Amino acid sequence: MDTAAQRYADRLYGRRKLLNGVALAMSCVAAAFGLLFLAWILWTLVSRGIQGINWSLFTQITPPPMEEGGLMNAFKGSLLMCAMGVLIGTPLGIAAGTWLAEYGNARKLGTVVRFVNDILLSAPSIVLGLFVYTLVVMQLAGGDFSALAGAIALAFIVLPVVVRTTDEMLRLVPAQMREAALSLGVPQWKVIVQVLYRSASAGIVTGILLALARISGETAPLLFTAFGNLYDSNNILKPMASVPVVMYQFAGSPYDNWRTLAWAGALVLTLFVLVVSLGARTLLLRKRISHD
Repeated sequence: MDTAAQRYADRLYGRRKLLNGVALAMSCVAAAFGLLFLAWILWTLVSRGIQGINWSLFTQITPPPMEEGGLMNAFKGSLLMCAMGVLIGTPLGIAAGTWLAEYGNARKLGTVVRFVNDILLSAPSIVLGLFVYTLVVMQLAGGDFSALAGAIALAFIVLPVVVRTTDEMLRLVPAQMREAALSLGVPQWKVIVQVLYRSASAGIVTGILLALARISGETAPLLFTAFGNLYDSNNILKPMASVPVVMYQFAGSPYDNWRTLAWAGALVLTLFVLVVSLGARTLLLRKRISHD
């Protein structure tokens, strides 16, 4: 009896070991498959984009066909609209996330707000751009495209990311810290500003940086709002160039100089996103190490 049970256990163990080996092998193959195509994409981006990296890329504006130029106006426009989008979306996101974490847990409205925020977080960016186009460009501006409308569209992308991050980070702060501060007679708003925000600051800043990395490559919202501009412009109430839109326009053109600029802009944009993402992860890692 014991021998039969032992043989059954051995067969069952052998079967599980075989299935585990097959699953592990398939996982490794899938990971290698994905990394191969990722390396291929990065190699193509670097090999083609490096040809257009020079000083004029950052000092000259977008050129006419078959002439030399750069992406200075597009870089400046992207930085300006991304900065305005973050400045608009971050305070609203932190305020909404704070309300959810500190006041909305015990209310049905908090559940509704979280649900709507999740929908906004997963909404396609082109839908947000179309919404801002209808509301701001067509209704408020009378059909005039502008960098301000582009920044508002980007703010709609920043907002749900900051709300989710702030909500999660504040809820991770131990309840004992709140209770200790409140027991000393500290007002609720001071507890939030001086205790909770300080404890969750690294996570909140990380969320803001990740939102910045996301909006820096958005094309569809800016096509409907900022539209684009081949010249250098500082007027936020007028159309303004941006790197994603210039890439979209130049990548499919028949002119070699425009395609080279599109690849160079893609490389610079990828490096910017990489630096911002690494900075966000480094900041969060340092915060974790300091707590440990």
